[in-house]
Amino acid sequence: MTTSNFAAMDDRLDRLVNLDLGGRGVEHLSAATRLLLGASPVGAAADKLAALNHEDVVLVTTGSVSRAWISPEIGENDGPAGLAAVVRAISLSRKALCIVLAEATLIEPIGKLMTTAGLTVVPVEQAKIAARDKSLAVVSLLPFTTKDEDAPAEACRILDELKPVLLFSTERVGRNADGIYCSMRGVDYGMDRARIDYVFDEANKRGVLTVAVGDGGNEIGMGAIKEAVHKHVRFGDARPEGGAGIGAMTGSDILVTAAVSNWGCYAIVGALAARLKDIRLLHKPEMEATLLKRGVDIGLINSVDGLIDANVDGIPLFTHLAISEIIEGIVRPALR
Repeated sequence: MTTSNFAAMDDRLDRLVNLDLGGRGVEHLSAATRLLLGASPVGAAADKLAALNHEDVVLVTTGSVSRAWISPEIGENDGPAGLAAVVRAISLSRKALCIVLAEATLIEPIGKLMTTAGLTVVPVEQAKIAARDKSLAVVSLLPFTTKDEDAPAEACRILDELKPVLLFSTERVGRNADGIYCSMRGVDYGMDRARIDYVFDEANKRGVLTVAVGDGGNEIGMGAIKEAVHKHVRFGDARPEGGAGIGAMTGSDILVTAAVSNWGCYAIVGALAARLKDIRLLHKPEMEATLLKRGVDIGLINSVDGLIDANVDGIPLFTHLAISEIIEGIVRPALR
């Protein structure tokens, strides 16, 4: 099937994951991304993942230090599960090597969630061996600097050494027009946060393909639709105390919006499974329950409610299971 044959399916996936259950204005952001691309963002992202080759290096990132003013070790449960689904799909289907960039303080919990998704966490050199001989689904994790003054040079070093063909971000905050990393409430929570948006800025300059997923306007990738964020997102025009709004300035070649960032990732994985006719890639409700409940064991928080539980962004667990099941239902006809 050609990409055009998937257009109706892609549209259904886009509409599903952009149902604005949290009331954040994401449906307006979805319309802006659609207008920008002239096609389904979910489908466009899946096409780029499907084009990956054996042993290609893909830099991926997630992990929000959700209460950075309290501790750099408090991460949220939106992001890691979605990224685990994407990395699993890339590793299984393309035999490409995914390397996660995150805060040193969040490397361990993200790694544990990757393991729960079936991936073996190994150092980069060992991961290259596994990717080369196609014997193991692996992922590597690397810390990135939390210092603005070191980030530009570190970004160049990472890109020069690893030579990625694609960068993928989900639920990773980027700095606003004032250089501040803002929460959805307009709070500055940039302390002890990895400056990974600098890596995407440098990749964009170099013409390295970038794909991003976000749900609130403050994430990497949202710079592509900053006018829509300014207009439709709470505090998009200005923070409560004044100054620039919460919108991230870093853009991406492809931006996928979703009411919950995890959902955007699951939709991309579903669209990829359809294109490759590979049912193994589907993120099923059983895996969703496993990952979110594992997040509780690890200590990841439901950031809206400030609790360690299996709800995400204040939305109950059963809703996330239902979204996963509907994604599977949308995609399955294309797998026949």
